[in-house]
Amino acid sequence: MNDSMSRRGISAAVDGLGWRYVLGMLCARVAVASLADAVSVAGRAVAAAGGDADELLLIDLRPDRVMLSVRSPPDRSRRAVDLAQRLAAELAGLRGAVDEPRSVHLLEVAIDALDIASVRPFWKAVLGYADRPGDPPQEGALVDPFGQGPAVWFQQMDAPRPQRNRIHLDVNVPPDAAPLRIEAALAAGGRLLSDSAAPAFWVLADAEGNEACISTSQGRD
Repeated sequence: MNDSMSRRGISAAVDGLGWRYVLGMLCARVAVASLADAVSVAGRAVAAAGGDADELLLIDLRPDRVMLSVRSPPDRSRRAVDLAQRLAAELAGLRGAVDEPRSVHLLEVAIDALDIASVRPFWKAVLGYADRPGDPPQEGALVDPFGQGPAVWFQQMDAPRPQRNRIHLDVNVPPDAAPLRIEAALAAGGRLLSDSAAPAFWVLADAEGNEACISTSQGRD
């Protein structure tokens, strides 16, 4: 049976549990008092995840917090949502769990290119990155094999654009966070260049025209 979920459905399924859906990941934060506490929380999360832990669960430990991320399978089946719900139930009684609606974002770097195949190997080599699993070979995104740096993807151009920057940042945020992030950027001297693709993304620029996109999971299904 096909149990694939829309991006909007995934967001709604974890609403109120402290989890946020961004760029194919469900993310949450648990506040802790020490690194030892963080290790304990991580152990409980792995135990609750069971057989899904190695495939779907990512954990970042810090002395004051544990960052939990659940990867959504390519078919966007219910497995990620079910795991996030299990983790929420397991960690609900802990100090500070989940301590706040995290201002979560995941960063991607987008590089405009006329000939993606000719520039992609350079960026793969200079960054020490790897092909993103599931993406088309020779043209798909590149990812940090250690899962720490932002992904890099390549946007096909149809003509040279020397008058504008050729590299921009995609700042992926939960849908409810996008208006606040845009408002803050405009208040800091930025400009809104386009909202024609909203709510998938808004194109903004700084005072000198360097661009960035505020992106969400909405408007993409």
